[in-house]
Amino acid sequence: MKTFKIVTIIGVLSFALYSFTTLVQEEWKVPAEYETMKNPVDAGTDTAMGKSLYTKHCKSCHGVEGYGDGPKAEDLDGELGDFSSEEFQAQSDGALFYKTTTGRDDMPEFTKKLPNDKDRWLIVNYMRTLAE
Repeated sequence: MKTFKIVTIIGVLSFALYSFTTLVQEEWKVPAEYETMKNPVDAGTDTAMGKSLYTKHCKSCHGVEGYGDGPKAEDLDGELGDFSSEEFQAQSDGALFYKTTTGRDDMPEFTKKLPNDKDRWLIVNYMRTLAE
């Protein structure tokens, strides 16, 4: 009987610990060609357009300030990120462009909604303005 209790406790603890591992989102790997990709759009170009595109396509999930607190955020799985954080801002422009372009999980790909690469680069430039 004592062995059964110990095995049951170990089983419950193992299950609980395993459950927490599924809450951690897998690292978003960016292909090398995007990591080193240079942003062809100057940071000062069309900042109002970048903000407008962000507001239309990103704000509902990522929030006004990019904290991941938009009105749709609670209904999504995974971490939305904090665009103001040092960790986010340390990513290359190419990495942000890749993530914006391809999406994953609840994050949609934007090649159909924003087929013009320049529009996605403008959003990357706007996200840079959200740094703390």
